[in-house]
Amino acid sequence: MTHMVINVANAERIAWEAMADAFAPPPPVDYLAFAEKNIVFSKRESSYPGPYNRDLFPYFDEILRALSPDDPCRIVTLSKSAQIGGTVLANIFTGGSIAMDPGDILYVHPTENNATRWSKMKLKPMLNGTPALKKLFPMRQRDGQDSVLYKERKDGLGAILISGANSPSSLSMVTVGRQTQDDLAKWEINSAGDPEEQADSRSQGQEFAKVLKVSTPLVEPGCRITRNFKKGSREHFHVPCPDCGHMHVLDWDNMLENLDEDRPEDAHFTCPDCGSEIHEHHRNQMVRNGQWIAEDEKAKRHHRSFHIWSAYSILMSWERIARRWLDAKGDPKSEQVFLNDVAGRAFKSDSEAPPWEEIKERADQSDYDRGRIPTGPLVFTFGIDCQKDRVEWLFVGFGRNRDRYVIDHGVVSGHISEEDTQAELNDVINQDWRLPGGTLIKADQVAIDGNYSTVDVFEWVKRHPKARVIMARGGGQESAPLIDPVKKEKNLRTGKILKYGHRFWNFNASALKMGLYRSLTKTDPTERSYIGFPRGLEDGFFQQLTAERRVGKTANGFTTYRWEKDADQPNEVLDMMNLAEVAAIKIRVRTMNDARWDEYEARAVKRPDSQQGDLEDLLISPSGANPAPPAAPVPTKKQSMLERIEQASADMNKR
Repeated sequence: MTHMVINVANAERIAWEAMADAFAPPPPVDYLAFAEKNIVFSKRESSYPGPYNRDLFPYFDEILRALSPDDPCRIVTLSKSAQIGGTVLANIFTGGSIAMDPGDILYVHPTENNATRWSKMKLKPMLNGTPALKKLFPMRQRDGQDSVLYKERKDGLGAILISGANSPSSLSMVTVGRQTQDDLAKWEINSAGDPEEQADSRSQGQEFAKVLKVSTPLVEPGCRITRNFKKGSREHFHVPCPDCGHMHVLDWDNMLENLDEDRPEDAHFTCPDCGSEIHEHHRNQMVRNGQWIAEDEKAKRHHRSFHIWSAYSILMSWERIARRWLDAKGDPKSEQVFLNDVAGRAFKSDSEAPPWEEIKERADQSDYDRGRIPTGPLVFTFGIDCQKDRVEWLFVGFGRNRDRYVIDHGVVSGHISEEDTQAELNDVINQDWRLPGGTLIKADQVAIDGNYSTVDVFEWVKRHPKARVIMARGGGQESAPLIDPVKKEKNLRTGKILKYGHRFWNFNASALKMGLYRSLTKTDPTERSYIGFPRGLEDGFFQQLTAERRVGKTANGFTTYRWEKDADQPNEVLDMMNLAEVAAIKIRVRTMNDARWDEYEARAVKRPDSQQGDLEDLLISPSGANPAPPAAPVPTKKQSMLERIEQASADMNKR
């Protein structure tokens, strides 16, 4: 006879085991140990491939400790240079959290497009290439557990939620104990309000939450990461002087004071205590012995904020920092990029232009007349603005030294859709202009405003060569690229999709205005980014040029900054200056090498085929062009044919 044995579980034992699990302290969360054990860089990712080496980034040790549960702070802010390892730090925090102390984690980027790219290009390789994470995320799309913006552990104990700050719906209805707010300075107000406030609220219900805010700064006032840094403990990395041991910060201003522009390879700091020179070969030892020192010790319990920049990193030499500055010096937009990306500082904006009367006075003392091309500019563009009853144009020349010169300004009557207006505008952009050496040239590039009557403007643009005439419009985002192609949009009249084929460009109007206003303060023609104006421009021209200012508007406790103008003050000239610069950027004036500039200079000094010139060319000169070398007066429509012949003959005799 067979007996069946039934094993009955010990209910009391199971209950005690469950209680033991519940009351057991969580395993230690050591992000530094996790990084050293799991993070491996490929040759494609890093100049130092292989396992994470804390000796290469010793300044990250304390930040990783601040992110652990052992540190009582709730917020960790990192204000930094670009390409210094901030993304690696955020990935260690994200990957280490989901592996060691699982739960839902929110990772927010400026936009959903940024979030998608990060998920595909950064997160997916990390999950697939990190042993501790690969077994938790098999990367199989099943039951909604694995998508581009949602990655769930296979055991269901936690997930990575990826979002864009421009999507209020993705920042709602979730509660997370950890989150990363990446590229925070680039976040813009969304349809529901302030995205940073929305993201912060996702962790409000978690008593021991950790929020990492990381970004390269942008423009001050209004820079989110700078504001957060100032709210926190304000910790800087101090290193010992190699000679006297004095602990101090490697400050950009210190390097700048000691910079010999003829020898950037000798870029160095000096000790603020003993005055000894500190050179790059001292860096590694100093950084290994460095320490974070807070300006506000009390804030450390709640909010630890750190600042680090390129001078501490082995990823950039001090000579390269110096050369980057020398390349940027004098050009406001380039200086902003340097201060943000290399020095890790916010750029102090010029919110207003200098008084228009000062610029007008300088123009009245100019050495060239309106309608004449002076010596200096080599590349020429049109900026064109469209209004209901007219089209205005501005002709501007650009030189090697990032300088520019206003040459002429005019108005074409009528709407851009009218045939007569288009025909006259065609004549304007195709007219010949005489260089100081006598060569006749046409504008190299034309940019016309596409904000108003976009369909009509685009119809006109399409009738011209794609490489020469573009449509452009200013955007409100201060973090946007200087120019960026508009790929396609919907026609509001017909509902059809319009494909622009690199004929339509968005541009960062705020960055161009700040650069313009800073350049307007320069009075020395030899100074980089100087702007020259001719004699003969009316007061209204300069009033329009300086019509806007950058102002802050506070709503619900948060201040946003926008450019505004007086209601009764036109600003077409300011818009056209931006459009003319967009046209110049489009043909790479800002990045043009010396060989290309030499080609433009050769064009400028090339003499006409006949030293005498062509009498008909001198007589039949389009309105606004240069009919003679700079020393000669500009013909006007009131001159008779006989007067023009006599003037032309006199000019030829002078030659």
